[in-house]
Parts: sequence; structure tokens; C-alpha cells
Amino acid sequence: MAGDIGLVGGEEFRVGCEDMDREIMRVSGQQPSLVLVLPTAAVTGPAKAANDGVTHFGGLGGDAHQLMVLDRTQAEDPEFSHAVDGAGVVYFTGGNPDHLLSALRNSPLLTAILNAVEQGTVLAGSSAGAMVFGSYMRRPSAGGWIEALGIVPGVAVMPHHENRDPAETSRDLQAQAPSGLTVLGVDARTGCLGKPGNWRVVGSGKVTVYRGAEWTVYQSGDTLPGDV
Repeated sequence: MAGDIGLVGGEEFRVGCEDMDREIMRVSGQQPSLVLVLPTAAVTGPAKAANDGVTHFGGLGGDAHQLMVLDRTQAEDPEFSHAVDGAGVVYFTGGNPDHLLSALRNSPLLTAILNAVEQGTVLAGSSAGAMVFGSYMRRPSAGGWIEALGIVPGVAVMPHHENRDPAETSRDLQAQAPSGLTVLGVDARTGCLGKPGNWRVVGSGKVTVYRGAEWTVYQSGDTLPGDV
């Protein structure tokens, strides 16, 4: 893929996200970057989520707009798919990952977004938005782990990681996670930006990489191992 992926750990559009989000716009190659904020996951307050994103990115110098895809019907509407053309950044807010996954999976909108990424668009998601991009999502209410979109193969994202104990989390993952899966524990207001084999940490916190019985913590500015 030509465009980068941003896997953000939550608390998007807040103080502490500014440098991360400027970098997300910068790597789009557009000046100013056309940012589309999709509040699909924000089932309890999509208008606020979209407005917060537009205000935030606009304040950072972006040309920011909301794209109010709220459900499966709109993800199948050609009007919304066409709106993705030419975007520098497509950004999914946090919220309900199950709703977001069901809205996007095998949809024309997802096809349009992935085609845009092939042309250089940056695809970013926070919390639920980042979770659906991996191969699996951790969903205890659904029996443990479920298949996600697989945009980032072999990886799962665990957002809001800042208050977790890595040793305890590692033990849980060894007992429960699918074999061979790399789990990225991403702190709030922090992200992994790049693409498979070339990720770096951006934002205010840390990223913890869990693989098998091993876990390693990476700080903002660090590069993740090349096999992630």
C-alpha cells in the first residue's frame, strides 16, 4: 500500500494529540491535507465526535470535513464512497468496534477507502477505529477473539493501554490470543504510524508489543521491529 496507516490508542482530538495528528497529515503529502472524519463507531454521539475531529484537525491547519457514515446502509451508498476520492486522511473515531466492523466489512465504502490508500491516502483509526484494522479484535463478550478487517495482517490492537500491567497482560494474551498474533498495546493519545514492516511510535505515550511470551515497550519516536 502507498498510504500509511495510523493505529491510535484512543482519546482522539484531545490535548496531547497535536504532534501526532500533524504528522498524520504531513505524511499524506497534501498541503493542506484534506481530512475526512468518520464517526461510524461513535453510536452514542456521532455528531459531536465528527465535529470534534473537524475542529481539531482544522485547528492544526488541515482542510477537515465530516463524512457521516453511521451504518451499513450508508457504507453501501455510492455517494459516500465517492466522497473518499482525493482525501489525504480518512480518520475513524472511537466508539463501538462491533458496530464499526459490521458496517464496514465487505462494503463498497471499505473498497473505496482501500483503493484510496493504494493511491497514498492515510487511513487512521482511534480505539475502535484502530481495532477493526487488525486481523483480530479482542471481544470477551463474543467469546474471546473475532476476525477483524485484516488491513494490518497478523496484528491486533489493544487501545487505552496506558493503565495496563504488561506482565499481567502478557500472561492473559498467552492464554487467550490466537497463535502467532502480534498484539500492539497502544496508549491513549499515541499511535503507530506507517505500514507493515515500517512502523514508528507517535504521540504522547508508549506502545507495547506483545509476541508470544515476550513484550517490549517503545517510546514516541521509536521504530518497531521490522517484522511487525
